Amino acid sequence: MKKLKIKTGDTVMVIAGDDKGQKGTVKSVSLLTNKAMVEGINMVFKHKKPSATNPQGGIVKQEAAIDISNLSLLTTSGETTRVGYRIENDKKVRFSKKSNEVI
Repeated sequence: MKKLKIKTGDTVMVIAGDDKGQKGTVKSVSLLTNKAMVEGINMVFKHKKPSATNPQGGIVKQEAAIDISNLSLLTTSGETTRVGYRIENDKKVRFSKKSNEVI
């Protein structure tokens, strides 16, 4: 299994696809499919059947997973960057390649 450089809670920007240029926070990451759920990004319409929890049913708008390769991490100043790893005080930390700050 491959290690992903984007984690839950990171602020990312979409760099490819229909939502290109939009920013959001990562809600969850799937290692098996290399996809992430980003808040407010890749919204799709889902047809829901009436059930006990949702007696009305109908069409619901919700987020769909987006591929990790279409996301880029944002620095605190709001620019996209790549992620690197280094050891600081006997701990492995992620850092921004562009601004050299710890994420």
